[in-house]
Amino acid sequence: MTVTTGAVWGRVEQQDFRSRVRGTLLGAAVGDALGAPVDALDLDQIRETYGAEGLVDLAFAFGRRGAVTHLTQLTLFSVDGLIRAQVRRDTGAWHPPTDLHRAYLRWAATQRDWGPDERRKDDGWLAREEWLYARRDPARSLLIGFGDETMGTLDAPKNPTEVGPEAVARSAPFGLLVGWEPQLVVQLAVECAAQTHGHPTAYLAAGAYAVIVHALARGDSLDGAVQRALALLAARPGHQPVSDALQHALGAVRQGMPTPLRVEELAGDGSAEGVLAAAVYCALVGEDVRHGLCLAVNQDGPSGPTGALTGGLLGALHGETALPPAWLAELEGRPTVLELADDFAMEMTQGPALHGPAGSSPGWLTRYPRA
Repeated sequence: MTVTTGAVWGRVEQQDFRSRVRGTLLGAAVGDALGAPVDALDLDQIRETYGAEGLVDLAFAFGRRGAVTHLTQLTLFSVDGLIRAQVRRDTGAWHPPTDLHRAYLRWAATQRDWGPDERRKDDGWLAREEWLYARRDPARSLLIGFGDETMGTLDAPKNPTEVGPEAVARSAPFGLLVGWEPQLVVQLAVECAAQTHGHPTAYLAAGAYAVIVHALARGDSLDGAVQRALALLAARPGHQPVSDALQHALGAVRQGMPTPLRVEELAGDGSAEGVLAAAVYCALVGEDVRHGLCLAVNQDGPSGPTGALTGGLLGALHGETALPPAWLAELEGRPTVLELADDFAMEMTQGPALHGPAGSSPGWLTRYPRA
């Protein structure tokens, strides 16, 4: 696996990449926060509560406006795991799925503990952010998958019948590995998804989402990114449900004005491939980020995951500046998201210069310990 180093990045490219990293992570979090208050409501209930147009602004969930769910929490720990995986490349002991699994176990600890354990020197800074210890209705599949130290693999996946969208929703950061070849991005996302979602539909949807984000972060169009994902999926056993869902999303774009019913039809029963298809559709037909996100959450299906996936796509496509400033201002954990995004962008663009081939920067290694 190869990673682009700082030597080949110009200033403009670094700035654009940082904007797309910030856009992806903030966009996914904003979509999550927008959908959180209505995730358990059908469209009639949403309109009854918020008016004829449905939900068009951040609303209260978990006691505040702009609150995020476990989907955003796990996305942030995905980023933390990826940074540590890059740091560990210097040691010669490099297996990114293991680093991601350790990161997810740190998230699982936040769901059991009252707050950070300062005695754990290997936790790094993210696991010391107290706001991440709020329990936000994590799916049972996640608690089971990360309930012990054993790691699910493609040969022995955790929850082999689980088809939900939670693994897809934490997979946007894999797409930000722009120096990796697309097929390796798919492979990493698939292997990490199998740690909680062992059904092929679920983990292949995660791979597809990651490689779509990957193409967008490299400057491709959304339509072109989906076509690239379809080509890579074709070689994977069990890909047909995911490929069919993505083709359905592309076809729906040509069927006239977008409607909640069309989003609902794509989302189906809320399984991974349906939520992915609905998010791709909303990102394709949205007039802007706000419109695309509102379209994603005003439906009978799972509003939170659909909003999160849509936001990740639109953020990767357009960058940070396209996101609604008023929503960002109220987003829970925004400073943490920005700090983590910038650390990720620095690690990807500067690499060994930050920590040296022998790990010579104690500050960086305190933030992202190798252990």
